[in-house]
Amino acid sequence: MDVVFGPGQTPNSGVTLNLMEAGLLFEDKQFTLTAVPVQHRGPDCFAFLFEEKERRPFLPEVAEALGIPHGPVRRDLALGIPATLPDGRVVQPEEVLGEPQRGARLFFAGDVSHTGPLHKVAEGADLLAVEATYLDADKQLAKQHGHITATAAARLARNAGVRQLVLHHVSRRYTTQQVLEEAQAIFPDTIVASDLDSFAVRKDKPVTARNLRQR
Repeated sequence: MDVVFGPGQTPNSGVTLNLMEAGLLFEDKQFTLTAVPVQHRGPDCFAFLFEEKERRPFLPEVAEALGIPHGPVRRDLALGIPATLPDGRVVQPEEVLGEPQRGARLFFAGDVSHTGPLHKVAEGADLLAVEATYLDADKQLAKQHGHITATAAARLARNAGVRQLVLHHVSRRYTTQQVLEEAQAIFPDTIVASDLDSFAVRKDKPVTARNLRQR
């Protein structure tokens, strides 16, 4: 706010601005969204961690052994609701659900000047999206302007053990191929995003991408 409008100033409009704080921003039955503080040129900069909640997979082979019919009964059990079978038996969800499995994780960071604080938060993410404004040959420019290089982003992805790296915020002084070559030399599973790219992130499945222009 102060950086954009000046110290203590607010925009003269009908829009109400709510200042963001680090921590949990949103939670429902399926996922959480957390704001993570990052370093850039000014204060109050954030990255965002989307985490799908743990789920217990339905075990069809166990259901078959127990004689549980297909249809609404299995659906209820998969949702954690006890079910009564036609023969009067009551089956508890715990009888047909497997061990909890971690859901998909997506970590999105915009402008950042240091990757060190991000390693722990990004650890094991299915997709890491982060800026790569400069190439390593211009790392002094990156440091001067509060950005990172494709090399730094790739090292973050490698060290954090993520599955897919998506780079964005690339300077026009470079070609996409230049950025890809630098990053993929360290972390092969790298993509450079284009405007209107859409990525589908699913646990234990390859990340898929499509451009919304191509419908």
